[in-house]
Amino acid sequence: MMSADSITYLQSNPGVFATFAALFGLLIGSFLNVVIYRLPLILQSSWRNQCNEFLGSEDSQPQPRFNLIVPRSSCPHCGHMIGALENIPVISYLLQKGRCKHCSGPISARYPIIETITAVMTAMVAWHFGFGWQAATSILLTWSLICLTVIDLDHQLLPDNITLPFLWLGLFLSLSVVFVDSQASIIGALPGYLVLWTIFHLFRLLTGKEGMGYGDFKLLAMLGAWLGWQALPVIILLSSVVGAVVGISLILLRGHDRSIPIPFGPYLAAAGWLALMWGEELTQTYLNWATPV
Repeated sequence: MMSADSITYLQSNPGVFATFAALFGLLIGSFLNVVIYRLPLILQSSWRNQCNEFLGSEDSQPQPRFNLIVPRSSCPHCGHMIGALENIPVISYLLQKGRCKHCSGPISARYPIIETITAVMTAMVAWHFGFGWQAATSILLTWSLICLTVIDLDHQLLPDNITLPFLWLGLFLSLSVVFVDSQASIIGALPGYLVLWTIFHLFRLLTGKEGMGYGDFKLLAMLGAWLGWQALPVIILLSSVVGAVVGISLILLRGHDRSIPIPFGPYLAAAGWLALMWGEELTQTYLNWATPV
């Protein structure tokens, strides 16, 4: 438990609080890398087991224990178990020049990039909200959005294991009006799901194709539960515009195949985080633009 003097000090020194938040964010960023890599594999294994159970078949080979904690992280090339000194966020990567200490195989730069992004975004949230419940819960939401963004980019998957608990957490926080009251939160969650659900079915009726996944509906419902129905127009507008620009750019500049779907979750997550940080300013800017005097 923190002492009253420590709390007062952090409340009156936002720079110190943001610095501590950044350092803690670096450590969490290392864990997020584990979640991003392992959670889809855990889900795939679970789905495979459910299919085998439904079909009455058994996996002939017992699977080793695999979750977010065990086994320890290892080199993808030689299987060398990564020790504590080799797993210091960003620093270890730089000291080892992006290579495994055991076999000198290259290690992806995405790991320190995600750690750095997590630290920076955590510090920004801490600075913006100041020490308190809003900062603490916003940091949790930020970490969840980082995980969802990268997992969706990798697998076109937005795991219920993340979206649904955070949807319920947003509704719970509305009881204490951490961000919005319960009425705004509930009304935000319902149309947050139904808006994209409706667009999905209309698009499928018109084209015979599925334009997005159900995970997108749940993600927007989650953001609506946290930020209220007032934030939904800005989130939908920002994510749609950015998604359209990126999609068209990929097709024109990089020859992206139009038949290959582009995940929408990252744009929703980015728009949701912007609305979390500067929702009122963005809404007012949009209203001023949409209704000029």
